[in-house]
Amino acid sequence: MEPTQTALIVPIPEAEEAVGRFRASLDRAASWGVPAHVTVLYPFLPPQRITEHALAALRDTIARVPRFDVALTHVDWFGDTVLWLAPQPDRLFRDLTEAVWRRFPEAPPYGGAHSDVVPHLTIGHDADKPVLTHAAETVAAYLPINAAVDGVRLIAGTPDVSPWRTVGEFPLGPPPAATGTGLQAVSA
Repeated sequence: MEPTQTALIVPIPEAEEAVGRFRASLDRAASWGVPAHVTVLYPFLPPQRITEHALAALRDTIARVPRFDVALTHVDWFGDTVLWLAPQPDRLFRDLTEAVWRRFPEAPPYGGAHSDVVPHLTIGHDADKPVLTHAAETVAAYLPINAAVDGVRLIAGTPDVSPWRTVGEFPLGPPPAATGTGLQAVSA
C-alpha cells in the first residue's frame, strides 16, 4: 500500500533501552516501525507532494538550524492518557518546528489542532492509568537520558495499515560554537 502521510522526526536511539518495551505495547507508532523520537512536524506534506524541490527546501531549512545536545529529564503527562519524556532544553525543538513550518506553512504541526506544540517523546497513550503509571515509574529510573541531535528524518506510511519507512535524512548545521551564531540564523 502506498503511504498516505509523512512526518518529520528526530530519532532518539539513546531512549530505546528505557522506553522500547513500553512503546511496543503502549504506543501505536512503535508497531508501525517508528523509533523513539521527538516529532518535528506531523503531518508533513502528503507523499505525492514530496518532490525534489520540497526535499531541497527541507534540506536547506534544516541545515540552518545548528546541532544541539538534549537531555530527557523527566516523565510528564498530557491529561491522564498520554505519557511522555520531556526534552531539555525544549526551545531548540520548538525552533526547529517553527523553522520548518515557516518554510511549509501549508503543514501546521498536528494539523493546527494545538495552539502550543510541546516537544516530547511519547512513551504510551490511551491505556489504563495503572499501566501508564508503572511505565512512568520504570522509565524515570533511567533518567536523565542524554542525546546529540544532529539531524531530522522524513518518514512516510499509513497509520495502522503499513510500516513507515525513511524517505530522507537531513543533517542539522554546525553547532553554534563553530559558526559564531545561534538559532538566530533560522529567522534570517
